[in-house]
Amino acid sequence: MSGYVVSVRELCKEYSGGFTALDRINVDLPYGQIIGLLGPNGGGKTTFIKILAGLLTPTSGSVEIGGYAPGVESKKIVSYLPERTYFNSWMTVKECIGFFEDFYEDFDSRAAKEMLNTLGINIDAKLKTLSKGTKEKVQLVLVMSRKAQLYLLDEPIAGVDPAAREFILKTIISNYNSNATVLISTHLISDIEQILDSFVFINQGKIFARGSVDSVREEKGMSLDEFFREVFRCLPNC
Repeated sequence: MSGYVVSVRELCKEYSGGFTALDRINVDLPYGQIIGLLGPNGGGKTTFIKILAGLLTPTSGSVEIGGYAPGVESKKIVSYLPERTYFNSWMTVKECIGFFEDFYEDFDSRAAKEMLNTLGINIDAKLKTLSKGTKEKVQLVLVMSRKAQLYLLDEPIAGVDPAAREFILKTIISNYNSNATVLISTHLISDIEQILDSFVFINQGKIFARGSVDSVREEKGMSLDEFFREVFRCLPNC
């Protein structure tokens, strides 16, 4: 599949009180890539992802996802992992699976159950009995078990131990459809750069750099994490 799954033009998002979260962003995200949306906390990553997920309305500018403006049609092709767990603690893992089955036609419950079984997670267990890392795994498995065109993962490795991070990255790769795009928001660049095809650096609502990870290594002779530190060292409030 060629072309762009996301096209954004002059995107702005302002909150009450005059705070500008996104400031005239222009960016295209191609199909078939794992892309890092990278920047310091508070830089605009979550706001951008929520707009793509259809949870926030832009103040101005245009957004297209698979040719659709954010809404009912775009949500059919977008699978979103929020920064925080949204399932009720009294729910069992099986009930969470049922929730996804009811809401998403493209959800593959068999694939989800196979991954959970591989992890040794009991689908009859209540979420309140699970560790934070295990809850993160359950939610990621559900999100990645949809046959979406765009996966939006907001801080999928924050707050979990290194072993859990390794599993999460492997899950993303093993369930990655080569025709789909995965957009991963994180500030933990060194942990995730090995799976990325390209990157977008964002801070204070502006995009400061974007490109392929390989070009950074080949042309600049440094890791993406090193390049990030170099770029943001020269910027205010970083």
